[in-house]
Amino acid sequence: MIIGVPKEIKNHEYRVGMIPASVRELVSHGHQIFVETNAGVGIGFSDDDYIAVGASILPTAADVFAQADMIVKVKEPQAVERAMLKEGQILFTYLHLAPDFPQTEELIKSKAICIAYETVTDNMGRLPLLAPMSEVAGRMSIQAGAQTLEKSHGGQGLLIGGVPGVEPAKVVIIGAGVVGANAARMAVGLRADVTILDRNVDTLRRLDEEFQGRAKVVYSTVDAIDKHVTQADLVIGAVLIPGAAAPKLVTKQHIAKMKPGSAVVDVAIDQGGCFETSHATTHADPTYIVDEVVHYCVANMPGAVARTSTFALNNATLPYIVKLANKGYKDALLEDKGFLRGLNVIYGQVTCKEVAEAFGLQYLDAELALEKFS
Repeated sequence: MIIGVPKEIKNHEYRVGMIPASVRELVSHGHQIFVETNAGVGIGFSDDDYIAVGASILPTAADVFAQADMIVKVKEPQAVERAMLKEGQILFTYLHLAPDFPQTEELIKSKAICIAYETVTDNMGRLPLLAPMSEVAGRMSIQAGAQTLEKSHGGQGLLIGGVPGVEPAKVVIIGAGVVGANAARMAVGLRADVTILDRNVDTLRRLDEEFQGRAKVVYSTVDAIDKHVTQADLVIGAVLIPGAAAPKLVTKQHIAKMKPGSAVVDVAIDQGGCFETSHATTHADPTYIVDEVVHYCVANMPGAVARTSTFALNNATLPYIVKLANKGYKDALLEDKGFLRGLNVIYGQVTCKEVAEAFGLQYLDAELALEKFS
């Protein structure tokens, strides 16, 4: 199979779909890899590094898209990239379609085979290709939140962990999945006053045991969100419904009742965000203020630590890339029901129920779609 790796073009996105070690693995299986020039330069890999492991370098993204049977990326294809997709071409990347109708519509029109990292599951129902970036984003959320609380960034001028004689910041984390748990570990490590809200009692029980009283775990209700969010100095939104738009759990009214100079970090912004006042921002301009509350809503947070993120992502995606290349997309997906969950669009049909429901589009079962179009 011919695999193409274009350079990422989203604002301040330095990650790359495949590092040289991943390319070497695919080459050892007999596949041909085309990499756009300077695709890995943002994380310290030159074109020569890719050539040394058997890749060919092409001068433009258009050349990569024209040559490849499969495109491997990190972020969702931007409009100019979507225009380059070909019928029957495999696209393997993060998509986050549920809050993004223009992208969904254009992928349907492209008739490409679009497999989303974020909806692939393993045999325990976990999200193995989302998990590494969730770990990074969860840890970064506290880092970003601590900075937004500084006066120079619009915050009230709080040190997140306080000092002896001065109480620490109150940090509220909504959602105790991979993002929330990693955010909690960082916040506890910085000696913040941490409260975690979630609806899964088993998860709360596990975190209660882990933190041994250093973080409060609270069952999430409308009343609990109202109470804890409005008293918080920093709120982390870490709620995820796989494939679907994030629920708006924090309302405009909650934001209006928060202390001036408090901050919110919406890690769910890729799926539309879980704060009613959220809209996506970039690393170039990461924050804005609503009702004197600083909002940090960067849609590709892990891109700021691109080298760490790329290595972590490649560790997770490489076995799946190898499967697709060795077996072809039909056999690779049909033999692994969790991998099949990653198929979002194929030959103009939406095969992710949550995406179809989000936009009122016709849904076709993924397995039936593979039989129909392959």
